[in-house]
Amino acid sequence: MRYPNIIPATFLSRPNRFVAKVLINGAEEEVHVKNTGRCRELLVPGCRVYLTRSSNPARKLPCDLVAVEKLRDGKEPLLVNMDSQAPNKAAFEWVKSGGLFSAEAEVKSEVTFGDSRFDLFVRDGERQAFIEVKGVTLEHGGVASFPDAPTERGVKHLYGLEKALASGFEAYVLFVIQMKEISLFRPNDETHREFGDALRRVSASGVKILAYDCLVTPESMVTDSPVEIAL
Repeated sequence: MRYPNIIPATFLSRPNRFVAKVLINGAEEEVHVKNTGRCRELLVPGCRVYLTRSSNPARKLPCDLVAVEKLRDGKEPLLVNMDSQAPNKAAFEWVKSGGLFSAEAEVKSEVTFGDSRFDLFVRDGERQAFIEVKGVTLEHGGVASFPDAPTERGVKHLYGLEKALASGFEAYVLFVIQMKEISLFRPNDETHREFGDALRRVSASGVKILAYDCLVTPESMVTDSPVEIAL
C-alpha cells in the first residue's frame, strides 16, 4: 500500500488521541493521528514523523500522521508505520497476491460470521477462511507485542474465529508488525492477560496464529517476512 503527498515533520505534542501538534517547515500545525492507541513510546517530542496530505479541501485537519522514526538509545531510529488502517490494506494486498492462498483466491473485506465481523474472508477452491488482522506497533528490544491497551473487542474476535473453525472454516489471526528488525512476537500479557489467554486457547483449538513484519518507508508499507511467535 502507498501514500500520496508525504510530508516530513517534527512531532511536538499530542493534545488528545486524534490530534498531534507538529512543526512543518518551522510552522506549527495540528494534524490528525491515524491511531487512537497510546503510542507513548513512539510519539516522543522532537522525533521525526511523516504526514500524508488529504486531497479533500473540506477537512478541518488536512494532514494525517502515518509514520514515525522511533528513537532508540545507541541505534539509528526505527521507522514505524502507525496508521491503524494500514495493516488491513497491506494484509489484503498480501493475501490477494498469493501470500497465504493461491493467487486466484477470492478475497473480501469486512465479512460477518455469527456476531463477529472479520477483516478478511478468503475463498480458494474448496477452502474458505476467515482472517482477523491485528496491527502491531509496540516493540522493545526487537520483540513485538500486542495489544498496547486492553482490547475486549480483540478477545471477542478470537472466540469468534474459534466458532468459525468449529463450523468448518479455516481461521487465522494475522499480526501485521508495522516495522522491520523484529526477532519475536508475543502476546502482551502484562497489558491484557485475557487477550493472551484467549490467543493461547484458540491456538490450541486449531486457529492458526501468524506474525509478519513489514517493509516500511514514509510512502508505503508492504507485508514481508514471517516472525517467530512465542505464546
